[in-house]
Amino acid sequence: MEMVNLKINGIAVSVPKGSSILDAARQTGIEIPTLCYMKEKNEIGACRICVVEANEGRGFRLVTACVYPVSEGMEVLTNSEKIQKSRKTTLELILSTHDKSCLSCVRSTNCELQKLCNEYGVDQTSFEGTKPHYEKDLSAAHLVRDNNKCILCRRCVAACAEQYVSVIGPNQRGFDTAIGQAFDLPLNNTPCISCGQCTAVCPTGALTEKDDTDKVWEALADPEKFVVVQTAPSIRATIGECFGMPIGTNVEGKMVAGLRRLGFDKVFDTNFGADLTIVEEANELVERIKNGGTLPMITSCSPGWVKFCEFYYPDLLPHLSTCKSPQQMSGAVIKTYYADKMGIACDSIFVVSIMPCTAKKFEIGREDQSAAGVPDVDVALTTREAARMFSRLGVKFESLPDEEFDNPLGDDTGAAVIFGATGGVMEAAVRTANAWLNGATEPVELEAVRGTDAIKEATVDLAGTPLKICVASGAANAKIVMDKLKAGNPDGWGFIEIMCCPGGCVNGGGQPIQPQYIRDTVDLKAVRAKALYDQDKGMELRMSHESPVIKTLYEEWYDGFGGHKAHHDLHTSYVKREKFTAE
Repeated sequence: MEMVNLKINGIAVSVPKGSSILDAARQTGIEIPTLCYMKEKNEIGACRICVVEANEGRGFRLVTACVYPVSEGMEVLTNSEKIQKSRKTTLELILSTHDKSCLSCVRSTNCELQKLCNEYGVDQTSFEGTKPHYEKDLSAAHLVRDNNKCILCRRCVAACAEQYVSVIGPNQRGFDTAIGQAFDLPLNNTPCISCGQCTAVCPTGALTEKDDTDKVWEALADPEKFVVVQTAPSIRATIGECFGMPIGTNVEGKMVAGLRRLGFDKVFDTNFGADLTIVEEANELVERIKNGGTLPMITSCSPGWVKFCEFYYPDLLPHLSTCKSPQQMSGAVIKTYYADKMGIACDSIFVVSIMPCTAKKFEIGREDQSAAGVPDVDVALTTREAARMFSRLGVKFESLPDEEFDNPLGDDTGAAVIFGATGGVMEAAVRTANAWLNGATEPVELEAVRGTDAIKEATVDLAGTPLKICVASGAANAKIVMDKLKAGNPDGWGFIEIMCCPGGCVNGGGQPIQPQYIRDTVDLKAVRAKALYDQDKGMELRMSHESPVIKTLYEEWYDGFGGHKAHHDLHTSYVKREKFTAE
C-alpha cells in the first residue's frame, strides 16, 4: 500500500494514499469537528465546520478536511486562530436561521450543533435578517420533521438514499432550500418505510421520533388500566448507552428494575414473542416445503421491511411469512391467553412495547393486528423514549439492582435473544427446523449468517434436503435480493431473512443517538450484537421450541401447532401500497 507522509500540528503522520485530512487527523488522536460528514455516505464538505489550514508548498490556506486528500509533505494546522474564527462565523450563520428553543428540545445535551456552540462560545449571532418559518410535518405515525431546526447538512438525505427509498431531499434553491418530499407532499403520502434511520443520524432536533410517552404516563395513572410493558431483544444491549454506559453493555436486569419503578403492572420480555414467532415461522416453512407452498419464504418480523415490500415489490408479497412480528405476537397473547388466565378484560389491558424501531409505531396501527378485537399493542416506544421516561422520573439507571422479568411471559431462550442482530432470526429458525426434521438435540451454530456483512448465504440440511438460505439487512440490500427473486431466483434460495435496518435491530432507527464521530469510528452493529450472542451462548435453553412457556401455551390454548386458533391470533395479512398519494 502506497503511503503518504505529512505533518499535522507538527506531528509526523504516515497514512494510505487517498486518505482525507480528517482520516489522517483521527490517526493522530485529533478529532476535527464536523456536522455534515458521514463516513462513506455523506462526504460533501457542505457545512464548512471541518475547515483546517493546509500548506502544500504555496502557503497555508483553508480547506475542508473531510474531503481534501492528503499529499506528500503536506503541513496541516487544525486549530489555529484563523480556523477558530472561521468555524465560529459558520456556527453564527447556522444559528441565524435556527430555532434556538434548546431548553425544551428533545436533543438538548445530545445535539452536535449545541456541543459545538458550547465549545466555540457561540450563544448568539451577528447575522440578523429574514428567518424562514416551517410548519412541522406530523403526518407520519413514527416521525416529526421540524425544519426550523434543520441545518441542511443532508445527513438524513444520505441515510434515506442508503436505504434506497430516497423519499426526502432538498427542495427549492439558495436561501429557500429546505429538506422535504417531492412536490412538498406530507411524509405519510410517500413510500417512506418508517425505518427512522434519518432520525438516528440527524445532528439536531430537526428529525425525531413521534413521542408517545404522554400516552403511557396517562395509562399508568389510570386505575382502570392494567398496564403491561414488553421489551425487544436488542434493547438490553443498547439502552445503557443513554446513561453513559459502554456501548454493548447488557443491562437486562437494570432495565427490568427501571420499568418496575415506572409503575408497570407487569414487565414481560418480547423474547417470548420471538420464541413464539420462530415456532410459528419454522412450522410455516416446513408446511411450505412439504406441501409445495410459495418458496422462498421470507421473514416478516421487521415492519420496515414489510412496508418496503408492500411499496416496491407488491407482486412478491406471497413470499412473506404470514407470521406477525414478536411485538405483535406478544401483544396478542397478552390480550388473549394471559387475559383469560388472569381474568382480566382484554380492553382494560394496556400493552406498551419498548422497541429499537420507529416502524413499530406504524405497525401497531396496521389492519389485521387485533387478535382479541382490540389492538394487540397500544403504544410502541423507542429505546430513546424509554430512557427519557426513566430520566423524567429520576430513576438512577446505573445504580439499579438487577431484577428478572415477570412470569410467565418473561421466559425465553437464546434463540430469541439473537433476534436483535442480522442473521439471528435465520439462525433461530434453522435451529428449530433442524430439531424437528433432523432430530437434532443441540442448537445449530450458524456462523455463516452471523456478522455485519450486507448479504450472507449458507446451505443447511433438512431431513436430507439441502436448503439454501440468505440473510440481508438494510433496504438497499433487500432490493438486491428481491431483484434476484424477480429474475427467477437464480441462486435457488429456499428461506430468506430480511431486516430493514443495516445490521438489524441493534442498529434500528429508535436506538440511542450516538454522535457521528462514534458512528464513523465504532462498529455499533457488531459491538451491540456481540452482547446478544454472548447471552445466547450462556443460556441453558437455546432453541425456541424448548421453551416451557411456549409448550404450555400450545397445550393449553392453541391445541398444538398449525391450528386455526393459532393462525387467527398469530398471523396477519399484507396490502399492496401506492407509492405516492395526493391529499
